[in-house]
Amino acid sequence: MSFVISSCNDYLELIPDNVATVDTAFSLRNTAERYLFTCYSWLPDHGSITGNPAFMAGDEFWPTLNNGLTSGSSIAMGLQNVQSPLFNHWDGFGFKGIRDCNIFLDNIHRVPDIEEQERERWIAEVKVLKAYYHFWLMRMYGPIPILQENLPISVSTEDALVSRRPINEVVAYIEQLVDEALENLPLTILDPIDETGRLTKPIALTIKANALTYAASPLFNGNTDYANLKNKDGTQLIDQTYSVDKWRQAADACYEAIEACNEAGIILYNFEQPSAGTVLSDITLTKMSIRNSVAERTDLNTEIIWGNTNSSMSQVLITPRGWDPDNIPAVLSGRYAPPIELMDIFYSKNGIPINEDTTYAFSDRYEIENANEDQEYNIEINYPTIKLHQDRELRFYASVGFDGGYWYGQGKYTDTNNWVIKAKSGQHTAINNANNHSETSYFAKKLINYRNVVNGSSYSQERYAWPIYRLSDLYLMYAEALNEVDGPTAEAYDYVNRIRERAGLQSVQDSWSTYSNTPNKYTSQEGFRSIIQQERMIELIFEGKRYWDLKRWKRASTEFNKIITGWSLYEKTPEEFYQAQLLYQPEFRLRDYLWPISEGSLLRNSNLVQNPGW
Repeated sequence: MSFVISSCNDYLELIPDNVATVDTAFSLRNTAERYLFTCYSWLPDHGSITGNPAFMAGDEFWPTLNNGLTSGSSIAMGLQNVQSPLFNHWDGFGFKGIRDCNIFLDNIHRVPDIEEQERERWIAEVKVLKAYYHFWLMRMYGPIPILQENLPISVSTEDALVSRRPINEVVAYIEQLVDEALENLPLTILDPIDETGRLTKPIALTIKANALTYAASPLFNGNTDYANLKNKDGTQLIDQTYSVDKWRQAADACYEAIEACNEAGIILYNFEQPSAGTVLSDITLTKMSIRNSVAERTDLNTEIIWGNTNSSMSQVLITPRGWDPDNIPAVLSGRYAPPIELMDIFYSKNGIPINEDTTYAFSDRYEIENANEDQEYNIEINYPTIKLHQDRELRFYASVGFDGGYWYGQGKYTDTNNWVIKAKSGQHTAINNANNHSETSYFAKKLINYRNVVNGSSYSQERYAWPIYRLSDLYLMYAEALNEVDGPTAEAYDYVNRIRERAGLQSVQDSWSTYSNTPNKYTSQEGFRSIIQQERMIELIFEGKRYWDLKRWKRASTEFNKIITGWSLYEKTPEEFYQAQLLYQPEFRLRDYLWPISEGSLLRNSNLVQNPGW
């Protein structure tokens, strides 16, 4: 982590950001390297619960009522605006990052004391960063200007007023930058001490695959809601005719990225039995495979394609204040929490949606029942909790902390001696502070490293680089693209089933055929699409993927308008505690699929057109 931070800070102190210092910046290899790190420094803070809009602008996390809305949850509540847009990356890091990339590419050839192979690698890295910044802006705003090069000081006023370019052109430019960079990128990082987080061939190809998948999705592929989104010269910015060929291109790009990952030794993560001590059950091993696919250190995580070493989750903000009844550090808050509504997403223990499972009493899921021996390793036996928490797939127990649920790790590393979340009023995980508590009584366990330990009044954290991309994400993108091209195929089933197998589930075919009230669902393109989308919602929950996926599928208008509820925090008995309370009523409108461009930007550039609804 430190190599980016310290180097960028040194550079910024040494060389102010103005034209007169460009000669100095590229006079030597060392100063040029600092400029390279400056190009990296514009990467978004992916792991910031408040700095990444994907966490709270949708419905994955909600703040305590007493703390008020964050910028993200303000967007979720319909409070975005055009005067001073929240997360205004158009006027912020997005195009500023691209500008610095262009400065680097314009000047790196002038550095005298650098080997040519290293120069070419740096150029390749910056081209991919430039591609990623274009993709990030495209995902937010849709059609954007393409900044192939910085404008010279002598440019005319007319030429300085750039226009937005059609989505097809933006994606083609992202592809071009990645393809130009590939031959000069390493397959893997050979010096993890100094270079972890630097770009590689698998990362570049995954960025390309992600951009093509987004462009092929309903939001940008034949979306007639944007029929009137045109430049002032009449240029149509989003295609009005659906093209299956876009999905074919996405599938090809995903396959190419997967092949590069295979060659680089990137595989689905699996938690190994400890070398000494108590032998763990298969259930615990599976749950830890799921948790650690995200929260394990990058050097130990075989699944990470790209980890942002300059960003990590603020675990104190999502960690329950009390796993240890005798030690409740004030630093822990758990103030950002998932709502009740997300709990329905996870499958039953049979690997299908709980409203489809013929053995699961969906309508009775809020009834209270003591956990029995079948819940061993997941819930404290005989603890009264609701049926919603019982007989679920292991990704539920790996991902979510809930009343009565076991919590492996945090100083306890056996199957038989785990912390237990107890969230009713008066219990050790319950509300005891107006600001620092979970408003819903749920916790994002998956994002909390199992080595973190409460020690008296302190809390030690094992930080990990935020996983921008991991292999299961890429597998599901590939399966989705294959299904959109040819419907369900053996290959598409295979990539979904690889992830299900890691989660301890039967194959899609076996689970639906045996337990579902729609046993043939997986055999149709529409049915398998629904399955893949739910797999993404489960596998990638709390990782900031749900927000963008629901938007690109055009499902956000339905999902982000649902009420947000939590359990009755101040009640002591199960019967009173398990009464859902309305916390928030979000508001998502058609305009919210794309970010607004600030009024200031529109005034400065008369060639720009605003996104629909703003």
